Amino acid sequence: MAATSRGTTPEPPDARPRLTVLSGPSGVGKSTVVAHMRKVHPDVWLSVSATTRKPRPGEQDGVQYYFVTDDEFDKLIANGELLEWAEFAGNRYGTPRGAVQERLERGEPVLLEIDLQGARLVRESMPEAQLVFLAPPSWDELVRRLTGRGTESPEVIERRLETAKIELAAESEFDVTLVNTSVEDVARELLALMDVV
Repeated sequence: MAATSRGTTPEPPDARPRLTVLSGPSGVGKSTVVAHMRKVHPDVWLSVSATTRKPRPGEQDGVQYYFVTDDEFDKLIANGELLEWAEFAGNRYGTPRGAVQERLERGEPVLLEIDLQGARLVRESMPEAQLVFLAPPSWDELVRRLTGRGTESPEVIERRLETAKIELAAESEFDVTLVNTSVEDVARELLALMDVV
């Protein structure tokens, strides 16, 4: 099954790569798509977010996230060191600003994988960024993916589903929508949008 895209085709990119933001509801498969994409094209730099969330089994500090305390996160905000940050399911997540700007200035393609709130903040601070929405093939499939993880309590899953409804309603705010029917196809389409060959 091929991935499908909806929405307008973005303007051809300038010679200098621009920031690409991948967002979509929890459980849609953002991390899986990004992992596959980076396996195929390791030169795409994925910003590692800071979070106050505790690591899940197998997660390493500095790889999936920078795991920080609430106090450390407060300092990052106070010092203006985050491009965006948001609170989700009782934890805070944020994108370190310096590393993103440094890579863009070097002409490297940069990808952020963040939530809706974060994507809106990036659009405000970097209007030239390309916002890509990853949508599930259907609502039922999204519910299946969220409940099948087995890593969260029913209360957290219920909160994620409520949030997912809000996130799905914001699809029109994005430049392009990719429907995640195939990880390989979506990763390929995302690379094409980023002008990575």
